[in-house]
Amino acid sequence: MAATQRAVTRASGRWTDALIETLPRPLHPAAWWGWALALAVVASLTTNPLLLLLLISVLVLVVTARRGDSPFARAFKYYLILGGVIVVLRLVLHVLVGLKFGTVELVRLPTIDLPSWAAGIVLGGTIYLEGLLRALNEGLRLATIIACIGAANALANPKRLLRAFPAALHDIGTALVVAVSVAPQLAESVVRVSRARTLRGDTRRGLRGLRHIAIPVLHDTLERSIHLAASMDARGYGRRDATNPGAERITTALTFGGLCVAMLGLYGVFVTPGFALTTWPLLAAGLLISGAGLRRAGAQVRRTAYRPDPWRAAEWVTVGSGVLAALAMVLVRRISPDGLLMPLEPLGWPPLPLLALVGLLLAAAPAVLTPPPRTSRSAPRVREAVT
Repeated sequence: MAATQRAVTRASGRWTDALIETLPRPLHPAAWWGWALALAVVASLTTNPLLLLLLISVLVLVVTARRGDSPFARAFKYYLILGGVIVVLRLVLHVLVGLKFGTVELVRLPTIDLPSWAAGIVLGGTIYLEGLLRALNEGLRLATIIACIGAANALANPKRLLRAFPAALHDIGTALVVAVSVAPQLAESVVRVSRARTLRGDTRRGLRGLRHIAIPVLHDTLERSIHLAASMDARGYGRRDATNPGAERITTALTFGGLCVAMLGLYGVFVTPGFALTTWPLLAAGLLISGAGLRRAGAQVRRTAYRPDPWRAAEWVTVGSGVLAALAMVLVRRISPDGLLMPLEPLGWPPLPLLALVGLLLAAAPAVLTPPPRTSRSAPRVREAVT
């Protein structure tokens, strides 16, 4: 009888966990960043326009399905616009000063001779289709990497990401969070100022309305920065426990020495792969020593986290899908590297490797296999389900 009750209790616990996973909740920010960085690695390994466009489609799908209603979630379109601007600039630079090659002639531009100190740079000249396509693919690759970072910013609130940093890296984490949250904060300010102008009946658009938006946005950004500094000072930001100088020197020596040993091991791994018996243990020892130094440094920082973000099966699915996509791309690069490139000499249609296609389809799994985000409209449903 007791065994039956324990089995029923375990089964009910599993059903409860499954119910909780179906309820709206935000995923751990580190999971979204791990997924996005893995896809950025995927984008950096290829210039195949089909794979890059498919990767952008995966990013748009996941962001559309799993972003919340916070101002940070609205910044993804600005990253896409920035990527489009980068592609256009890359094409313009190729037309002006790029290396001209190919056989399919598009247009002939006048050539401008440069001084001898700028030898090798040609302004203008004949534009060929092959060179223009290579510039387009390179710009599209950079735009895709930027879109990956924008997807991480739209899916994970940078303020919540700060709580996931180790205590020893709290200061560095704060600087990184402030850096990556500049674009979302500007987007939030633009939306707020535009809404206020609409309520006042100001409908000026384009260059005429830019002046009436830029100054209030800068004023709002400065005011919020002052409020942030005041709140950080009131909460004792940067305060550390009293430690003796000897302990601080030991911590610094462990961290710096471990990083130096790890760099030597990493250099040996890439430069002299034949000495793996020496370089890999050196790399592992360096990581262990630096980890011990970071642990000692973290003990000097007093930091609390209210309701830490959980790490459950959905987070593993999110990170795993991105890692599998990156591994699939690495395997394709080892097996058939031509599948990751667009044939330009001679000009041909870009291939579509099956393994890379499967990896990108797996990268879209978070759009379906993760719980929906918590929004203002889903909050009443969550309370009803809990009660």
